[in-house]
Amino acid sequence: MRVFVTGASGWIGSAVVPELIGAGHEVVGLARSDVSAAALTRAGAQVCRGTIDDVDTLRSAAAASDGVIHLAFKHDIAFSGDFQGAADADRRAVETFGEVLAGSDRPFVLASGLLGLTPGQVATERDGRDSGPAGAHAEGGPRARQATALRTLDFASHGVRSSVLRLPPTVYGEGDHGFMAALVGIARDRGVSGHVGDGSNRWPGVHRLDAAHLFRLALEKAPAGSVLHAVADEGVPIRAVAEVIGRHLGLPVVSIPREEAGEHFSWLGGMIGIDAPASSALTRELLGWRPAQPGLIDDLGKGHYFRAG
Repeated sequence: MRVFVTGASGWIGSAVVPELIGAGHEVVGLARSDVSAAALTRAGAQVCRGTIDDVDTLRSAAAASDGVIHLAFKHDIAFSGDFQGAADADRRAVETFGEVLAGSDRPFVLASGLLGLTPGQVATERDGRDSGPAGAHAEGGPRARQATALRTLDFASHGVRSSVLRLPPTVYGEGDHGFMAALVGIARDRGVSGHVGDGSNRWPGVHRLDAAHLFRLALEKAPAGSVLHAVADEGVPIRAVAEVIGRHLGLPVVSIPREEAGEHFSWLGGMIGIDAPASSALTRELLGWRPAQPGLIDDLGKGHYFRAG
């Protein structure tokens, strides 16, 4: 297939692109900078210059492709306080892809998230599908992004082989600058490795190479209207993460009261105490996906998160 990929030079995209090329697909990656364009060229992909705000560019690239994987999200403005603006840009891009692909039976795979889907319970692929897009969108913020995922599933009734691939908060591996790297940095800055309360709350996780493989499987064979979970570790206690960080940095592991989490963990404060285990049993059965990379604790134990000061 000729596959158009947004977010192609990002943390996950830079693993998805070689996964696709290695399987014989032709990749066209969206690049908003010279640095991103050069990285895509080195990876063997073709370059489409633009951003997810360039609707005409997205429309043309999708029309010329056999399938689309949408990984891009404006995390920079989302984490600086304008989550709604990021969600709105994402919604416009998704609507554009849906219009272009309608009636073609071509695949469209959307990257979405798992955190907070069913707090305190093991989330499955069947969860989060019972809210209407309009109502969810009206609530704004993260709920608006969930509405975009539901809208993507609606495309299945309009001749698009659409699927939503939910990612855990911890998509880890060497080179990660996301949540795990942030926790390591916070521990260094604070002089302690912290967890909220007793630290028994769980986060799911997946190695980025396993996630990339699942994106390819979704593109190639996910049925229309599928919800997929890229989960290798169903639920890793945050206390266990804190203990590995503390051991590698030679820092004490301490409990942070919930009311102090925002001050201690900064932007992670509102998330680090959430109990959010998730299953991928249905995804594995549907697509034959079998994670092959180390689990989160084993990957942390390799030491690459701790090499830089």
